[in-house]
Amino acid sequence: MSGHSGARKAERIRVAVILAILIGAALGSFWVMQAMRAAGDKQPVQRPRGKPDYYLENFSYVRMGPTGLPRYDVSGRKMEHFPTDDSFEITKPVVHNLDQAQAPMELYSDTARVTDDQTQIHMYGNANAIRAPYKGREQMHLVSEYLLLLPDDEIVKTDKPVAMTMGTTRLNGVGMVANNATQVVQLFGNVRGYYEPTPKKR
Repeated sequence: MSGHSGARKAERIRVAVILAILIGAALGSFWVMQAMRAAGDKQPVQRPRGKPDYYLENFSYVRMGPTGLPRYDVSGRKMEHFPTDDSFEITKPVVHNLDQAQAPMELYSDTARVTDDQTQIHMYGNANAIRAPYKGREQMHLVSEYLLLLPDDEIVKTDKPVAMTMGTTRLNGVGMVANNATQVVQLFGNVRGYYEPTPKKR
């Protein structure tokens, strides 16, 4: 009997968490969206005028953090450097965070632009972010046409429609901020959720 009551309690907790996410999103959507617009993510980031001064094919590089430890790695099919604004354009980018203190996360998309001294990675077209299971939390999968990765802050955000899957929970919204350091995800605007109870073990 204790196993069944524990399972029921876990289901109630999960439903309560989903309701809290939906209520919080509804209350905070207007303020957060205004703040995101005011901050200006400069999206979509325009391709700079002029020609690239060099390019790399089938590349991979690691960016180090201020402590001298690797922070994240970026690989892709092709990378072009534009000297006019010191930005990079990447075809088929894949990004992994390497901070051992944070949940492992992988991001990939059709293209990306790396700007602002490599502190912003704008990912376009079939943009996915997958956070691996971590400290008892289930895998999280985000899908959107645009994701902005702030790798130094462990933050992924967008003001576009986004779908989030976590276990058997699926949420959709317009606008999202996911903080990998705090494990907090916020969805904003037109939030809809679907929860499928986990089948009971017999």
